[in-house]
This record gives sequence, C-alpha cells and structure tokens, in this order.
Amino acid sequence: MSEVTAFQPDPQYLVQVRDLREHFPIATGFTKTTMLKAVDGVSFDIRRGETLGLVGESGCGKTTVGRTMLHLYKPTGGEIWFDGRKVEKGPTLNEFRRRAQLVFQDPYSSLNPRMTVGDIVAEPIDVHRLCASRKERNERIQNLLSMVGLSSEQATRYAHEFSGGQRQRIGIARALASNPEFIVCDEPVSALDVSIQAQVLNMLEDLQSQLGLTYLFIAHDLSVVKHISNRIAVMYLGHMVELASSNELHHHPLHPYTISLLSAIPVPDPVKARQQKRIVLKGDIPSPLRAPGGCPFNTRCSRATEICRHSNPAFLEVAPEHYVACHHVSS
Repeated sequence: MSEVTAFQPDPQYLVQVRDLREHFPIATGFTKTTMLKAVDGVSFDIRRGETLGLVGESGCGKTTVGRTMLHLYKPTGGEIWFDGRKVEKGPTLNEFRRRAQLVFQDPYSSLNPRMTVGDIVAEPIDVHRLCASRKERNERIQNLLSMVGLSSEQATRYAHEFSGGQRQRIGIARALASNPEFIVCDEPVSALDVSIQAQVLNMLEDLQSQLGLTYLFIAHDLSVVKHISNRIAVMYLGHMVELASSNELHHHPLHPYTISLLSAIPVPDPVKARQQKRIVLKGDIPSPLRAPGGCPFNTRCSRATEICRHSNPAFLEVAPEHYVACHHVSS
C-alpha cells in the first residue's frame, strides 16, 4: 500500500485508512509514563457497499481501530479518508460524524436508562437537526423502529424493559437515524444468544442491501465474520497481519496466526472434528506495554527466525488483493 505522503484517494473506496496509530500514555510508576501502542500503523480500504471484517484476539486493538476511525479517540497519527476527503477538524469532521455511525458491543450499557426508546433513537436526529418539526421527528422514529423489527408503541418504553436482542435493535436504529453511509459494528452480536445472533446478522445484511450501507464489522468469532464479510482483516498486537477476501482467507491463509485462528473454529461434524488438526499457539499474547521487537508475532510463531526478532515485516500484497505481513510467507 502507498505511503501516506504519496497517497491519493481512490473513488471506488468509501473509507481509506493510512498508517493509523493510537497510543495511550499509561502510568507505570510514580513519575514514569509508558506509551501503550494499541494501534500501530494500520492501513486498509473499504469499498462502497461492502463489509470488511476485522478479527483478532481480545486486546489486539480492533475496537480501538473502529473508535479511532470515528474520532471517538483522537488519532495519534495517520490519516482517515472518507468519500475522497481527509477527515480533519471542523466542518469535515462534523459531516463525517453524521455520515458514519457506531453500533456498540454491549446493548445493556450503551443505552441511557433515563431516556425513552424514542428519545434514544432520535438523539442523532436532534444533534444534527435533521427534522424540521415534532411530527416529522416522530414519523422518523416510527420508521426507524419498524426497520429494525420493533413497533411504534415501544417508543415510549425504557431500555430496561427489553431483552438483549431488542436492545441491540434499538442501538442499530439509533445508528441509522442520521442516514449514515458507513457503520462500524463493534462486536454487535457477541453479547447475544446464538439464536438471536443469527437474527441480528440477517437484519444487518438486509439493511445493507436496502440502504446501500458500508460496514466495518469487528468481531473475534471467525465463523460469524465469514458469514457477513466480503473481505477479512486479521489483527495481532496493534498490527494488521493479513487481509484477503473471505473465501481466500479461509481456503488459503498465509500468516501463521491466521492459520492458527482458523484451526480453532468448531466443526459441527464429529468425524471431521476428530480429523481436524488444531494448531495451539505457545505462550500468551504479550502486553502492548512490553511488545516484542521485530515481528509482533515472533514470540509465539513456529516459523520465527533471527530476522523475525529484529525486523518487522512489511504489509505487502503477495497475491491479487491478498496482503500479509510475514518474512516467511512461502514457508
């Protein structure tokens, strides 16, 4: 991928991220502060109308990527381009915040318990002043609730009166309220029962088809991501290690971390499950405060050699639209 200084936006992509970095100062002593590199040089593009899945272990930085993209965290470095324009302070950022929204992971803590469902859903409408009258606002609330499978009568109720799946539908309705083109879905089904997960995923796909939405779908469950994503990006310790189409990644994974993740997906057939070879990684994921030098995966990688401990591999295209960061990609 091109350097930040030489970057030119491509009209086929709605969102383009270049060298995104998010570092947090952490107190590690009475007067000492250490930078936690939650996201460290991540680059990717998302086409209009597609779903890019972002996967990795807990703590790898995938949620931070989504929140930093939306400027909920101020980026430490890098650039975010949206619809051909760089997202910066001022009117560009305000317009971006209307056209890009977030569905939170936890449907229990992300809804204000003091507000009715109608007011929760209408919050983006009020912030961006999208309705000229109370009547228009109420009609918009009813339409949004209908789109996510809720009734207009439920607008006067409070969040604690709803199940987890219904609360997540309320959160999705709120995200749709400002007529966005891009939505970051931050593990939107991880807190739900499996049967409810399928309903919410199917609803997200239907909404994407109806409204022409573009998604960044963040999750740790590869089977869920495969179901909904056109392409999948894999993160490890703040770095992106592989990016390819969903089918390509599942049938021809190249990075040893991706191969290990795929081997851990449960297989419903007991015969195939017994034949499947599980690749168990040695050790635990290192702390981002004490990240290893060189390749971030070298402490757990069976392929690691001396170069891996001293040099971080570049994120390169090794096949058409298949990117990987590994010194021994052909091993």
